[in-house]
Formats: sequence, structure tokens, C-alpha cells
Amino acid sequence: MHRSYQLHIRLKKNTSLTVGKLGTFTFPTGWYIYTGSARRQIQNRVARHLSRKKKMRWHIDYLLAAPHANIIRVTLTHKEECCLNQETKGSILVPRFGSTDCRAGCGSHLKFSEREP
Repeated sequence: MHRSYQLHIRLKKNTSLTVGKLGTFTFPTGWYIYTGSARRQIQNRVARHLSRKKKMRWHIDYLLAAPHANIIRVTLTHKEECCLNQETKGSILVPRFGSTDCRAGCGSHLKFSEREP
């Protein structure tokens, strides 16, 4: 049974977004990897992320709603969310993004890279 997933996202244009209560940030053009998890029905969670019409519930919803953001690939894994995130290369641009409840010290569950990882 899969525990975690990663969304590989391409942002084609610099974008300024207000991300819930985290604040407003500029997301530069490039590649993003978002690491998430679901205790059950992970396919439903991923399908929700792939949908353009949804209520803004999680930090990632704000980024995915941007007109120049596209999910390029989804990977599912048995690894624990924070372990997977910590193994993922990239820069943290938005502290606490998707990780406000993280106890493993990840800093953020969204990583940025100027080039395709």
C-alpha cells in the first residue's frame, strides 16, 4: 500500500500567490516537487490534486490553481512522507509549505529547482 506521493510540477511563468495563512510569495519559473501523504485512498488525494476545480484546502491547492502550473508527473511510494521529502533535492522557497504539522524538521514539503529534476 502506498503511503506517500510526489507531484512534479512545472511552473512556466513567475507567479505571485497568496498561500492561505502562510502569506504572499513569488514562485519563480521552474520545477517544483511537492511531497504529500494520505492515510487511505491515496489515489483519491492525487485525483483531487489533478483536478482544476476544487476548494482551496491545502497549500498545494494555491500553487496548482495558478494558470501556468502543470503537474507533469506523479510518483507513489511506500516511503514515509518526511523521509521521502528529505531525500528530494531542491531549494526551499516557502518555509512550512505543506508541512505545518511536520515534526521531522523538513522546513517545507515543496522543493524548487530551476531545471527539471
